[in-house]
Amino acid sequence: MKKIFSLSLLLFLTSGLYALDSDMDGVSDAKDKCPNTPFTDLVDINGCSKSSVIPDYHYDVIVGLSYTNSDYTTINKTDTLATTFQADYYYKNFSFQASTSLFTTQADGYSESGLNDSFIGAAYQIVPTSPLTIRFSAGVILPTYDTSLNNNNTDYMAGINFSYKIDKYNLFGGYTYTMINDDDYSDATLNVTYQDTNGYSAGVGYNVTSKLYLSGAYNISDSIYVGAEDIKTASLYGYYSIDKNWFSTFSYAYGISDSASQSYLAVKLGYFF
Repeated sequence: MKKIFSLSLLLFLTSGLYALDSDMDGVSDAKDKCPNTPFTDLVDINGCSKSSVIPDYHYDVIVGLSYTNSDYTTINKTDTLATTFQADYYYKNFSFQASTSLFTTQADGYSESGLNDSFIGAAYQIVPTSPLTIRFSAGVILPTYDTSLNNNNTDYMAGINFSYKIDKYNLFGGYTYTMINDDDYSDATLNVTYQDTNGYSAGVGYNVTSKLYLSGAYNISDSIYVGAEDIKTASLYGYYSIDKNWFSTFSYAYGISDSASQSYLAVKLGYFF
């Protein structure tokens, strides 16, 4: 009986050697016309991928805190704290985003709190060549911030961004057009005329490690107020992948022009599904 068992074991092990399946897709190497298929792919009888068990869609939720220090020449110094909320949905080359924030502003003899304007948008990404990525986006800015200056209408925006990767570096830039639909405002002491805005940005990023990405950029945009100075800022951004689900971001912007906030700082924590 022991001899029969040993012979059976030997035949099993020998047949296993002759039916080697290096990529473990269920098709032996001798018959596998597509070697090294990903472990997450479903294959046909030839060992070639039919579909992936990894879904085409993902989504994330992000919460954060931000601080803005404004010291314009025309108003008193103000400090604004905000709690931000953001949700993103990704499907293949499409992405959809919704975001809003709750704020509290303090200044000498002045205090205000409430809901900022909210944003809903979508984007589509193409890769003409392997180093180059182009992203088209559009969205609406919902007037959820209550104001007395007639800027309570829905605004629309559209943009294009590019990223060109060179080893661990990437060069990026973008253009955004915002259609301001707010009504002009006038009283005995104040005249406010709104205008559409054009915004431009350019910068460079660096993948420090597989988990850490840093970038710096220069940004310039029209003011929404006719006759006001262009808004110019220099910004820093950091992204850190904590694990396969959790991630965090850091943003800092410094106002170069008098029309920009003096400084802006934000820290966010996200979960990727």
